Amino acid sequence: MRHIKDEPASLDPAKAVGLPEIQVIRDLFEGLVNQNEKGEIVPGVATQWKSNDNRIWTFTLRDNAQWADGTPVTAQDFVYSWQRLVDPKTLSPFAWFAALAGINNAQAIIDGKATPDKLGVSAVDARTLKVQLDKPLPWFANLTASFAFYPVQKANVESGKEWTKPGNLIGNGAYVLKDRVVNEKLEVVPNTHYWDNAKTVLQKVTFLPINQESAATKRYLAGDIDITESFPKNMYQKLLKDIPGQVYTPPQLGTYYYAFNTQKGPTADSRVRLALSMTIDRRLMAEKVLGTGEKPAWHFTPDVTAGFVPEPSPFEQMSQEELNAQAKTLLRAAGYGPQKPLKLTLLYNTSENHQKIAIAVASMWKKNLGVDVKLQNQEWKTYIDSRNTGNFDVIRASWVGDYNEPSTFLSLLTSTHTGNISRFNDPAYDKVLTQATLENTEKARNADYNAAEKILMEQAPIAPIYQYTNGRLIKPWLKGYPITNPEDVAYSRTMYIVKH
Repeated sequence: MRHIKDEPASLDPAKAVGLPEIQVIRDLFEGLVNQNEKGEIVPGVATQWKSNDNRIWTFTLRDNAQWADGTPVTAQDFVYSWQRLVDPKTLSPFAWFAALAGINNAQAIIDGKATPDKLGVSAVDARTLKVQLDKPLPWFANLTASFAFYPVQKANVESGKEWTKPGNLIGNGAYVLKDRVVNEKLEVVPNTHYWDNAKTVLQKVTFLPINQESAATKRYLAGDIDITESFPKNMYQKLLKDIPGQVYTPPQLGTYYYAFNTQKGPTADSRVRLALSMTIDRRLMAEKVLGTGEKPAWHFTPDVTAGFVPEPSPFEQMSQEELNAQAKTLLRAAGYGPQKPLKLTLLYNTSENHQKIAIAVASMWKKNLGVDVKLQNQEWKTYIDSRNTGNFDVIRASWVGDYNEPSTFLSLLTSTHTGNISRFNDPAYDKVLTQATLENTEKARNADYNAAEKILMEQAPIAPIYQYTNGRLIKPWLKGYPITNPEDVAYSRTMYIVKH
């Protein structure tokens, strides 16, 4: 029994947007590569991959990879799926990922300036996939572990709108979808045609969508759930005492942040954004409001990111009193004060944790800057809608890396990125990130990434608040959960239950 935080928005890999669906999709489909417990890539559908220049990549597919209906998974399936991902008709929220990966013509296709068949991916033969990039990318193979690059079966997708329903969905992962009751459960059972099915131990996995952490924890303690996706922060100390050895909080490749609307309203002024960011007491948030091992976020890229050595942030070197004083001056310069208080709406998606953080931040803004904050919470789908249409002043957001490299975070704020919630547009920022992809050494790339972080600190399109830990509860009899994976990539096929 696995807890997920919400009802999955879609089980189509090209339509997935949040963690609830991604966790289920990882069981139903498989990409070219998988990740091990350390986050390193290991063979998936591909047994090997190579590139002489980091621009042209060749993947060799295993000959025993099959769809759940017993038909072979071929290189052409990947060609179809990747073309579908970037096709504007698909409306994929992750189409940008193909452009970020630098696949030839991806951006032009997304922009409607080229047809999907012009994408730089081709089937040399049934077992050989060739990918052409528009620039060298040393970590390209790592990116193919993303759910966005999972293959889907053309015949299955074209069978009609109901193709992702139980009994209809044909994936190539270790499990198949047996049952789904919306807002109640998703049940998966082993895919007997999966190439490594002999090693799959769990004969049934049930995903339970529960968006209240306290409700999920209650069911865990009652024995209904083997692993939770999170737990209420205020229960941390009590849980440590009551169920020692079942509470885990390893660092995760993720940052919790607030995004400011840079295009309209009071937050279009960078002085207002910077003042708001400075008055968030990150130390207090991490240690007291959360208090489960989180680290204050002085930069957007988390410390656990491979190849990132952050330069100390000026914010980190100042006391909160000094930050508050500077923020007051900035806000005054922007024309706000006791006679004309700043009024804002802070939007978050429904969750006890988000609510707690929003209340704390709103009180910091009120106390130190006299800001009148209206708190607004929305259910996930409505919140996504508000986010996509820019219908907010300040919005709760988070990013968990799609791959373990700083660009997974920093590219999010480039002007062409569909995940750029703030609508931030800074040519100098775009330029330094383009430069990073051309560098030959990690040291040179790191310098570019630090330059990008400096722009984010000064322009404040976002206010990073804390770096994620992966707080979850795991029953002592559940083994094989990859707790050390910094991206929290977990496949049910690696898990098993010991006698208890």
